[in-house]
Amino acid sequence: MPLRSVLSRQPWLRAVFLTTILFSSAHAMTLDHIEPRSWWVGMKQSSLQLMLHGKDIGRLQARVAHPGVRLLRQQGLESPNYLVLDLDISPQARPGTMAIELREGERLVLSHSYPLQARAPGSAQREGFGPRDAIYLIVPDRFAKGLPAPEAAGMAEGERRELPGGRHGGNLTGMRQHLDYVAAMGFTQVWPTPLTENDSREYSYHGYASTDFYRIDPRFGSNEDFRAFAAEARERGLGVIQDIVLNHIGARHWWMQDLPTRDWVNQWPRYTETSHFRMSIQDPYGTESDRRAFSDGWFTPNMPDLNQRQPVLANYLIQMSLWWIEYAGLSGVRTDTYSYSDKAFLARWSARLLEEYPRLNMVGEEWSPHPAVVAYWQRGKHNHDGYVSHMPSMMDFPLHGALLASLTEPEGHDSGFTKLYEALAHDFVYADPARLVVFDGNHDTPRVIAALHEDLALYKMATAYLAMTRRIPQFFYGSEVLLSSPRERDDGLVRSDFPGGWAGDAANAFTGTGLDTRQREAQDWLRRLLNWRKQQPAIHEGRLVHYSPRDGVYVLFRQLGRQTLMLVLHKGQTEAQLDTARFPEMLKPGQAWREIMSGRQGRLAGLLPLPARSAQIFELGD
Repeated sequence: MPLRSVLSRQPWLRAVFLTTILFSSAHAMTLDHIEPRSWWVGMKQSSLQLMLHGKDIGRLQARVAHPGVRLLRQQGLESPNYLVLDLDISPQARPGTMAIELREGERLVLSHSYPLQARAPGSAQREGFGPRDAIYLIVPDRFAKGLPAPEAAGMAEGERRELPGGRHGGNLTGMRQHLDYVAAMGFTQVWPTPLTENDSREYSYHGYASTDFYRIDPRFGSNEDFRAFAAEARERGLGVIQDIVLNHIGARHWWMQDLPTRDWVNQWPRYTETSHFRMSIQDPYGTESDRRAFSDGWFTPNMPDLNQRQPVLANYLIQMSLWWIEYAGLSGVRTDTYSYSDKAFLARWSARLLEEYPRLNMVGEEWSPHPAVVAYWQRGKHNHDGYVSHMPSMMDFPLHGALLASLTEPEGHDSGFTKLYEALAHDFVYADPARLVVFDGNHDTPRVIAALHEDLALYKMATAYLAMTRRIPQFFYGSEVLLSSPRERDDGLVRSDFPGGWAGDAANAFTGTGLDTRQREAQDWLRRLLNWRKQQPAIHEGRLVHYSPRDGVYVLFRQLGRQTLMLVLHKGQTEAQLDTARFPEMLKPGQAWREIMSGRQGRLAGLLPLPARSAQIFELGD
């Protein structure tokens, strides 16, 4: 479509371009952005694409000077304020400063010293998160406000803790100050929701509407603060997973004031929201218009939808992801609204990251209750349409939903524990079910204790199952002290402040002060459970065997070599007896057992007592 037609249909875009034209003659040339901000020698691929942004720089000629670096080509974009440089960095290139000169003829107009750095030892072979790990999901604005708080003058939204949807002031300093707590709870990975700048006028605290992909939001701290947080986490045995959004940006992203090209975001004659019909991507009878309505529609009016088919943007997003992994020393990436992006791009993006970091893990969000829909996106799946994905992991929404339903529904032929049993039995559709991430809840779901009707016994069953099943478990901050929420979605209340994260809080979950009896019991239960889990190879890499549920009892085994573990969930309101003869493949008469949470011991003698409404984990011996 001609640019004139686009501008006539998009008045806001016409204003952007007219403003650019009017100001270009009135101001001297500047270099306002160069991204990536830095790079490294010794990367697997030698190519690097730099995007420069500044007044009228698209008409300048670039020169670079650094041994082992060649400028292959340069290109301007539709906006005259962008210049794209394609470089080759040879394996012989050394760390140092690369000189970039922008000239008009022979006249030097702008220059920049660009850092080329040495990679950390072993960077390419970093170990990603996996079944040995337990993930702690944090909303940074709601976790802890460390002092002194960073200075963040000029941001569109200030701190208003009294508003559920406002910024509450949590920051990287607060997160760093409580890493010991996270490690002591038994977690081995920390996943913060996005920390990059979100300069929206309201609801900016969640971070999912980035306005600068290369800048940590100054209300959280600086880029160096994030790197220091990740380094201190590693010292405590904690990996850091970064939440990266590929599908959309915030409406106040600096690109939206000066779009590089008209197809940088998905354009419609009038505002068009995504249909959210994720099934359309895989539907063998579906239409292209339905698929476009899902993938190209905007998430909200304040979240413009990126067009990953645009080649410069695609390279930008790939390099941005690589930059944060290398810069901060990440152990993994979580990708928001995964399937909403162009699927050919997603295959290229995931393949490129694994080419550079073959042992890295990445997990995508596909919010579907259907295992077949989630399985489509995992690496190794042979898909009906030939689509080849390279994504190692996905969020297991089907099993999450089945777990909550199984604990709150009455037992029946197709309800209660039957739903949990059948959901796990669907593992045959996955290429690698052990690498899926299953969770008690997250920032978009009701709190687990609310979903379980404030029932502590059910909470223990849910967490025991998450710790024992063949998945990577993730827990939402505050679940351990029974932070609750409405059962209907209410983001501001779901993402409530962690007790003790602010000076003057009545309760402090970090120290236990002010917690009630139920909260202390839940916190102690999860702490003991996860620290025990760390040392259990049968959970990390063993096979899973489960039996169809009966009479409100569900039994699951994990087994590796001589180690056998048994999980027994019992929803009944009275004590029961479990007939162990029902499990001949896994149990032997007279076998020694120890229940790990209570310390009780005994030997199998036909019937095993089950306390009412209980979760028990048995370690079985000879």
